Amino acid sequence: MPHRRILSLWFPRLGAERAIRTEPFLADRPLAIVEQDGPSQVLSSLSLAASGAGLHRGQPLRDATAMCADLVTRPRDSRAERAFLDALHRWAGKFSPWVSAERPEALVVDLTGCAHLFGGESALAEQVAQDCADLGLTVRLGLADTLGAAWALARYAGAAPGAHRTGDAIEQEARATRARAGKRRHWERGGAAPPVVAASAAQGRIAPPGQSWQALSPLPVAALRLEPDTQAQLARLGLRRVGDLLGQPRAGLARRFGRGLVDRLDQATGAAPEPISPAAAPHRFAVRLSFPDPIGLRDDVEAALDRLLEHLCGRLRRRAVGARVLRLEAWRCDGTMTDRGVTAAVASFDAARLKPLLAMKLDDLDAGQGIDMLRLEAQRTEPIHDRTPAGHAEAASRATARTGQSVAFEDLIGRLGARLGMEAITRRHPGQSHLPEKEALTLAAAWSEPCGAWPAPAVPRPLTLWPLPEPVQAPDHPDPPATFRWRGRDWVVEGATGPERIAPEWWLDDPAWRSGARDYWRFETDRGERLWLFYAHGATLSPGWFCHGAFA
Repeated sequence: MPHRRILSLWFPRLGAERAIRTEPFLADRPLAIVEQDGPSQVLSSLSLAASGAGLHRGQPLRDATAMCADLVTRPRDSRAERAFLDALHRWAGKFSPWVSAERPEALVVDLTGCAHLFGGESALAEQVAQDCADLGLTVRLGLADTLGAAWALARYAGAAPGAHRTGDAIEQEARATRARAGKRRHWERGGAAPPVVAASAAQGRIAPPGQSWQALSPLPVAALRLEPDTQAQLARLGLRRVGDLLGQPRAGLARRFGRGLVDRLDQATGAAPEPISPAAAPHRFAVRLSFPDPIGLRDDVEAALDRLLEHLCGRLRRRAVGARVLRLEAWRCDGTMTDRGVTAAVASFDAARLKPLLAMKLDDLDAGQGIDMLRLEAQRTEPIHDRTPAGHAEAASRATARTGQSVAFEDLIGRLGARLGMEAITRRHPGQSHLPEKEALTLAAAWSEPCGAWPAPAVPRPLTLWPLPEPVQAPDHPDPPATFRWRGRDWVVEGATGPERIAPEWWLDDPAWRSGARDYWRFETDRGERLWLFYAHGATLSPGWFCHGAFA
C-alpha cells in the first residue's frame, strides 16, 4: 500500500496580495493590511516591500508608520479573504479531489496516488509554485506522510531554532560585537565568491516517503504547533529542535509539559492519526461566451444573453437553486471590463423571468471598441423546492390562479427594484406589540411575504403618528383639559373620548417610554381636528400632556 502523501500550501501574504490584485498600483509600494486587536490596530498581512522595510506581522500600526513613513494600509476584509481562499480551493482541485481549507491562509491537499500524474512530487511542487507566481501569490509548501510534518515543512523548513535568553548567548550581544566576533569569509578577503545555485520550490520541503522523522529533526519545536508557553519551557531546558524531543521518554514529557506535546509529536511522526476532512469546493454558477469578432450592438448582446441564460438556468435547475442576484460582465477588446448587476424579487431559475431584468441594464452597457466576451454569474442563490398542486380540480385551479398572481406581482417588484433599487420597494406588516409606534413594521418587499389579513385594533388608531410625541401646554392633571396650546396655537376641546391606558414594555428599556404609563384620549377640537393626546404619568421623566397623532 503506498504511503499517504499530504501537501500543505501556506500563503503567508494572502491578505496583502489579494489587495494588490485589486489595486495593481500597490505592487511596488510597502503595503500592510490592518485589523483591530482590542483597542489598537495591528498588521495582519504584509507585502514583500513592507517586509523588506523591517515590518512584521502583529506589529502595532503606530510603530509600523514610525519605521516606514510611506507605508500604505488597507483595512482587513475577512469576507473577501475567505472568498479568495475558496477560489484557491477550486484551483487546488486540479491536483487532487481531496482538498481542505485551513483558514485563514492555508490549504491541505491529499496527494496520495496523484503525484505521478504531474511527473512526480518535485515536478508537481514546481507547477504549484509557477501557478502561484502567475497569480501574483507567495506560497510555501511542504510535502510529507503526515499533516503535521507537511505543516511544519511549509512554515519552518530552513528556519533556525530560536535561542532562549540565558545571559551568556552571543545572540544577546550588540550587532557590532557580533560582527567583530564572526570570522571573515575567504571571498570577503579577496577570494572568489562561491557559485550561487538557484533553489527550487521543493528544495528541503519534501520529505521522502517513510522519512518524516529525519525531515522534522532539524526544525524548531514551534513546527509542532505548540502553545507559546510550552515552547518557552522547552527552550529553557535547551530543547529547541524537534530532534531533541524525539529521543526523550514520552512519559516524562507528558508529566512535565502535558499530553498536548506528546499528541502533537505523535501526529507529526505518524504514530497518531490526524484525519483530513476535505470539503467540496463551493458551487459557483457562472457561464461565459467568447466571440470570434467583437460585438457592440444591443441585438447581438441580447442574443448572447439568451444563450448564457439558457446554460446558467439549466445548471441552477439541476442543483435545485434559483438566482437572486445576477452579475453580467462585458470584457472589451482593449482589456477593460464593465459590469451590471440586478436583484430579483424572488430566486428563480426561469430564464423568461430573469431576462427582462437584465435587458433593462443593456441600454447603458458601454461596449467601447467592442465586446470580446460576456460572463454571467449568479452571485447569490437560494434553494427552490418544487411544488405539486394536489386536491380537487377547483382547489387546484385556485392554487394555480394564486400562484400566477404571485409570480406577476413578484416580477413587478423585480422590475421596479432594477430601476429604483430593492431597498426602495417596501411593504407594511403588522407588528407583535401593543405600543402604537410598534404595531406596524416597514419591511423590504423583496425579502418578505405579503400579509394575508391585517388584524383590526381593539380601539381606533390614528391615521398619522408623529415620529416623536410633541409636548402640549395644558394643566398638569390627568383629567382632559378644556383648552390647550399646541404648535403655537390655542385649541378648544369640544369632546374627549377615553382614556386608554398603555404601559411600556417592562422587559425593554425604551428611551421614548421612560415617561411611564400613558392615558390616551381622542380630542374633538373646535377646528374640526381629531387629535390623539395622552397624559404621561411620569417615571424617570416629568409628567405632562403630549400629542401623538391625528385621526382622519
